[in-house]
Amino acid sequence: MKQILLMFAVLFCSTAILKAQDNYEIQVYGSETVAQGRTMIELHSNNTLSGSKTISSSGQLPTNHVEHETIEITHGWTPWFETGFYFFNSVGSGGRSAYVGSHIRPRVAAPKSWDWPVGVSISTEFGFQKSAFDANTCSLEIRPIIDKQWNKWYVSFNPTMDKSFAGPDQHIGLTFSPNLKGSYNVTKVVALGLEYYGTTGPFFHYDPIQQQEHQLFVATDLDFNPNWEFNAGVGYGFTKATDKCIIKMILGRRF
Repeated sequence: MKQILLMFAVLFCSTAILKAQDNYEIQVYGSETVAQGRTMIELHSNNTLSGSKTISSSGQLPTNHVEHETIEITHGWTPWFETGFYFFNSVGSGGRSAYVGSHIRPRVAAPKSWDWPVGVSISTEFGFQKSAFDANTCSLEIRPIIDKQWNKWYVSFNPTMDKSFAGPDQHIGLTFSPNLKGSYNVTKVVALGLEYYGTTGPFFHYDPIQQQEHQLFVATDLDFNPNWEFNAGVGYGFTKATDKCIIKMILGRRF
């Protein structure tokens, strides 16, 4: 079944027309933080099979056939507080191989002792990136996280808000970037599901639909060892503002 779903997703990956976007860390977050005293190291590998082919009007390099490699290091300070650090890198022809920028991400979660019916945490991510890769060079992300496991079913919703402090979007206020994930545990090791990523523009003044970003991934998670994390998928973009086809993989290790 997994092979069939991936095959159909790949068939969508045809033409590329689009503007650059931040495909460095493609992930719907779960609410749980890294355990106290432990450190998680993750490699986020994303390859744009079909993306933009020309420099954008605001000077961003094209995304077609570019590889993004992001190193994420997260440490758990308490049972409910962690801090993550990101190092974004790009690999591609035409001057697209470069260190792109770095972010810091503190996150707090509702302690398990509160016994809430759903998992809840909130992440704030702040950092800088080079203008050749993102016109908004200084940005803040506020990401509430709500998730729930029902037997073999899992759902996570991240109603994310973004704010630019330097660049063309610095005066438009908060933009809405919802993320949603649903998966099913096919076995004790393998889960299959769908992941949605979107950016709709400023609150109450949403961009025209073709200027919004809407992307759907067919993804799998492997739980073969409690110290390891693995997620992979292939995604299709539905609007002109979205890269048409991306494959991604996340490999993480807890120490």
